[in-house]
Amino acid sequence: MKAQRVKKLDPTRTLAENAARIVRVRLEELRSFAPQALDCDQIEAQHDMRIAAKRLRYVLEATEFCFGGAGETGRRRARDLQDVLGEMHDCDVMLPRVRGHLAQLHARDAASIRDRAGEAPDLDPRLVGRAPHRTAYRGLESLAVYLEARRALLFDRFVALWRVQEEKGTWDRLARAAERQLDRARKRRRAARRVERAPEELAHANAAEALFTQRSPAEGDGK
Repeated sequence: MKAQRVKKLDPTRTLAENAARIVRVRLEELRSFAPQALDCDQIEAQHDMRIAAKRLRYVLEATEFCFGGAGETGRRRARDLQDVLGEMHDCDVMLPRVRGHLAQLHARDAASIRDRAGEAPDLDPRLVGRAPHRTAYRGLESLAVYLEARRALLFDRFVALWRVQEEKGTWDRLARAAERQLDRARKRRRAARRVERAPEELAHANAAEALFTQRSPAEGDGK
Protein backbone atom coordinates (compact mmCIF):
# COMPACT_ATOMS: atom_id res chain seq x y z
CA MET A 1 0.00 0.00 0.00
CA LYS A 2 1.42 3.36 -1.05
CA ALA A 3 1.51 5.94 1.73
CA GLN A 4 -0.48 9.12 1.30
CA ARG A 5 1.65 12.15 0.55
CA VAL A 6 2.13 14.63 3.38
CA LYS A 7 1.87 18.19 2.09
CA LYS A 8 3.60 21.36 3.28
CA LEU A 9 6.52 19.69 5.04
CA ASP A 10 9.27 22.27 5.45
CA PRO A 11 12.74 21.64 6.95
CA THR A 12 12.89 25.29 8.07
CA ARG A 13 9.89 24.80 10.35
CA THR A 14 9.78 23.15 13.76
CA LEU A 15 9.83 19.42 14.40
CA ALA A 16 6.47 19.70 16.16
CA GLU A 17 4.79 21.31 13.15
CA ASN A 18 6.19 18.82 10.63
CA ALA A 19 5.39 15.91 12.95
CA ALA A 20 1.83 17.17 13.35
CA ARG A 21 1.36 17.24 9.59
CA ILE A 22 2.65 13.68 9.25
CA VAL A 23 0.61 12.35 12.18
CA ARG A 24 -2.56 13.98 10.88
CA VAL A 25 -2.20 12.28 7.48
CA ARG A 26 -1.14 8.91 8.91
CA LEU A 27 -4.03 8.94 11.37
CA GLU A 28 -6.56 9.79 8.66
CA GLU A 29 -5.06 7.00 6.57
CA LEU A 30 -5.44 4.49 9.42
CA ARG A 31 -9.04 5.43 10.13
CA SER A 32 -10.02 5.33 6.47
CA PHE A 33 -9.50 1.54 6.37
CA ALA A 34 -11.69 0.79 9.41
CA PRO A 35 -15.10 0.49 7.67
CA GLN A 36 -13.86 -2.29 5.41
CA ALA A 37 -11.34 -3.85 7.79
CA LEU A 38 -14.07 -4.50 10.37
CA ASP A 39 -15.60 -6.94 7.88
CA CYS A 40 -13.93 -10.29 8.58
CA ASP A 41 -13.74 -11.16 4.86
CA GLN A 42 -11.90 -7.97 3.84
CA ILE A 43 -8.38 -9.36 4.13
CA GLU A 44 -6.79 -6.74 1.89
CA ALA A 45 -8.24 -3.85 3.92
CA GLN A 46 -6.97 -5.48 7.12
CA HIS A 47 -3.51 -5.82 5.61
CA ASP A 48 -3.55 -2.15 4.52
CA MET A 49 -4.69 -1.11 7.98
CA ARG A 50 -1.77 -3.00 9.52
CA ILE A 51 0.65 -1.07 7.30
CA ALA A 52 -1.06 2.21 8.22
CA ALA A 53 -0.83 1.38 11.94
CA LYS A 54 2.87 0.62 11.52
CA ARG A 55 3.52 3.96 9.81
CA LEU A 56 1.66 5.87 12.51
CA ARG A 57 3.49 3.99 15.23
CA TYR A 58 6.91 4.71 13.71
CA VAL A 59 6.38 8.45 13.41
CA LEU A 60 5.05 8.61 16.98
CA GLU A 61 8.01 6.66 18.32
CA ALA A 62 10.19 9.58 17.23
CA THR A 63 7.82 12.48 17.95
CA GLU A 64 5.26 11.45 20.58
CA PHE A 65 6.69 14.00 23.06
CA CYS A 66 5.31 16.73 20.78
CA PHE A 67 1.75 15.58 21.53
CA GLY A 68 1.85 14.88 25.27
CA GLY A 69 -0.14 11.96 26.64
CA ALA A 70 -2.15 11.68 23.42
CA GLY A 71 1.06 10.89 21.53
CA GLU A 72 2.17 8.15 23.92
CA THR A 73 -1.29 6.54 24.03
CA GLY A 74 -1.62 6.76 20.27
CA ARG A 75 1.74 5.10 19.80
CA ARG A 76 0.85 2.24 22.16
CA ARG A 77 -2.52 1.59 20.58
CA ALA A 78 -1.07 1.77 17.06
CA ARG A 79 1.44 -0.88 18.14
CA ASP A 80 -1.40 -3.04 19.54
CA LEU A 81 -3.28 -2.77 16.25
CA GLN A 82 -0.17 -3.59 14.27
CA ASP A 83 0.47 -6.66 16.43
CA VAL A 84 -3.00 -8.19 16.22
CA LEU A 85 -3.39 -7.41 12.52
CA GLY A 86 0.09 -8.83 11.93
CA GLU A 87 -0.86 -12.11 13.58
CA MET A 88 -4.01 -12.23 11.45
CA HIS A 89 -1.84 -11.63 8.39
CA ASP A 90 0.38 -14.55 9.38
CA CYS A 91 -2.68 -16.81 9.40
CA ASP A 92 -3.74 -15.43 6.02
CA VAL A 93 -0.32 -16.27 4.59
CA MET A 94 -0.07 -19.73 6.15
CA LEU A 95 -3.56 -21.03 5.36
CA PRO A 96 -3.20 -21.03 1.55
CA ARG A 97 0.21 -22.67 1.88
CA VAL A 98 -1.13 -25.45 4.08
CA ARG A 99 -4.13 -26.01 1.83
CA GLY A 100 -1.96 -25.90 -1.27
CA HIS A 101 0.48 -28.45 0.17
CA LEU A 102 -2.42 -30.68 1.17
CA ALA A 103 -3.86 -30.46 -2.34
CA GLN A 104 -0.48 -31.42 -3.81
CA LEU A 105 -0.26 -34.48 -1.56
CA HIS A 106 -3.80 -35.49 -2.52
CA ALA A 107 -2.92 -35.21 -6.20
CA ARG A 108 0.30 -37.21 -5.82
CA ASP A 109 -1.43 -39.96 -3.86
CA ALA A 110 -4.31 -40.14 -6.33
CA ALA A 111 -1.80 -40.58 -9.16
CA SER A 112 0.11 -43.20 -7.16
CA ILE A 113 -3.03 -45.20 -6.39
CA ARG A 114 -4.12 -45.02 -10.00
CA ASP A 115 -0.76 -46.40 -11.09
CA ARG A 116 -1.02 -49.26 -8.61
CA ALA A 117 -4.47 -50.15 -9.93
CA GLY A 118 -2.82 -51.04 -13.20
CA GLU A 119 -5.24 -52.58 -15.70
CA ALA A 120 -7.94 -53.34 -13.10
CA PRO A 121 -11.47 -52.43 -14.26
CA ASP A 122 -12.11 -50.56 -10.99
CA LEU A 123 -10.14 -49.16 -8.05
CA ASP A 124 -9.67 -51.37 -5.01
CA PRO A 125 -10.50 -49.18 -1.91
CA ARG A 126 -7.74 -50.94 0.00
CA LEU A 127 -5.17 -49.17 -2.15
CA VAL A 128 -6.00 -45.93 -0.31
CA GLY A 129 -4.49 -47.43 2.81
CA ARG A 130 -1.19 -47.64 0.92
CA ALA A 131 -1.14 -43.99 -0.22
CA PRO A 132 2.40 -42.64 0.29
CA HIS A 133 1.32 -39.45 2.13
CA ARG A 134 -1.74 -40.74 3.97
CA THR A 135 -0.20 -40.04 7.42
CA ALA A 136 0.42 -36.38 6.54
CA TYR A 137 -3.19 -35.53 5.78
CA ARG A 138 -4.49 -35.41 9.30
CA GLY A 139 -1.69 -33.18 10.55
CA LEU A 140 -2.11 -30.69 7.73
CA GLU A 141 -5.88 -30.66 8.02
CA SER A 142 -5.60 -30.11 11.78
CA LEU A 143 -3.17 -27.24 11.16
CA ALA A 144 -5.59 -25.65 8.70
CA VAL A 145 -8.43 -25.90 11.22
CA TYR A 146 -6.19 -24.35 13.92
CA LEU A 147 -5.24 -21.44 11.66
CA GLU A 148 -8.87 -20.78 10.72
CA ALA A 149 -9.97 -20.81 14.37
CA ARG A 150 -7.06 -18.65 15.51
CA ARG A 151 -7.71 -16.09 12.80
CA ALA A 152 -11.34 -15.85 13.89
CA LEU A 153 -10.24 -15.28 17.48
CA LEU A 154 -7.70 -12.64 16.43
CA PHE A 155 -10.31 -10.86 14.31
CA ASP A 156 -12.60 -10.62 17.35
CA ARG A 157 -9.70 -9.14 19.34
CA PHE A 158 -9.03 -6.61 16.59
CA VAL A 159 -12.68 -5.49 16.41
CA ALA A 160 -12.88 -5.14 20.20
CA LEU A 161 -9.60 -3.18 20.32
CA TRP A 162 -10.69 -0.78 17.60
CA ARG A 163 -14.11 -0.15 19.10
CA VAL A 164 -12.74 0.44 22.58
CA GLN A 165 -10.24 3.00 21.28
CA GLU A 166 -12.96 4.76 19.32
CA GLU A 167 -15.12 4.90 22.45
CA LYS A 168 -12.23 6.21 24.54
CA GLY A 169 -11.47 8.87 21.94
CA THR A 170 -7.84 7.77 21.52
CA TRP A 171 -7.64 8.84 17.89
CA ASP A 172 -9.69 12.00 18.38
CA ARG A 173 -7.32 13.19 21.13
CA LEU A 174 -4.31 12.54 18.94
CA ALA A 175 -5.93 14.43 16.05
CA ARG A 176 -6.69 17.39 18.35
CA ALA A 177 -3.12 17.38 19.68
CA ALA A 178 -1.80 17.56 16.12
CA GLU A 179 -4.18 20.38 15.26
CA ARG A 180 -3.05 22.33 18.35
CA GLN A 181 0.55 22.13 17.17
CA LEU A 182 -0.42 23.36 13.73
CA ASP A 183 -2.49 26.19 15.22
CA ARG A 184 0.44 27.27 17.41
CA ALA A 185 2.73 27.23 14.39
CA ARG A 186 0.32 29.42 12.42
CA LYS A 187 0.10 31.90 15.29
CA ARG A 188 3.89 32.02 15.59
CA ARG A 189 4.25 32.76 11.89
CA ARG A 190 1.64 35.53 12.03
CA ALA A 191 3.43 37.06 15.01
CA ALA A 192 6.78 36.81 13.22
CA ARG A 193 5.32 38.56 10.15
CA ARG A 194 4.01 41.37 12.36
CA VAL A 195 7.47 41.77 13.89
CA GLU A 196 9.03 41.87 10.42
CA ARG A 197 6.56 44.52 9.28
CA ALA A 198 6.92 46.63 12.43
CA PRO A 199 10.01 48.65 11.33
CA GLU A 200 8.43 49.48 7.98
CA GLU A 201 5.15 50.45 9.59
CA LEU A 202 7.01 52.55 12.14
CA ALA A 203 8.90 54.30 9.37
CA HIS A 204 5.64 55.05 7.56
CA ALA A 205 4.13 56.38 10.77
CA ASN A 206 7.15 58.61 11.44
CA ALA A 207 7.08 59.94 7.89
CA ALA A 208 3.39 60.72 8.16
CA GLU A 209 3.93 62.47 11.48
CA ALA A 210 6.77 64.52 10.04
CA LEU A 211 4.67 65.53 7.07
CA PHE A 212 1.81 66.53 9.36
CA THR A 213 4.18 68.58 11.53
CA GLN A 214 5.55 70.40 8.51
CA ARG A 215 2.10 71.27 7.21
CA SER A 216 0.56 72.38 10.50
CA PRO A 217 2.33 75.80 10.81
CA ALA A 218 1.53 76.68 7.24
CA GLU A 219 -2.08 75.82 7.76
CA GLY A 220 -2.10 77.99 10.90
CA ASP A 221 -0.70 81.03 9.03
CA GLY A 222 -3.39 80.68 6.42
CA LYS A 223 -6.08 81.14 9.06
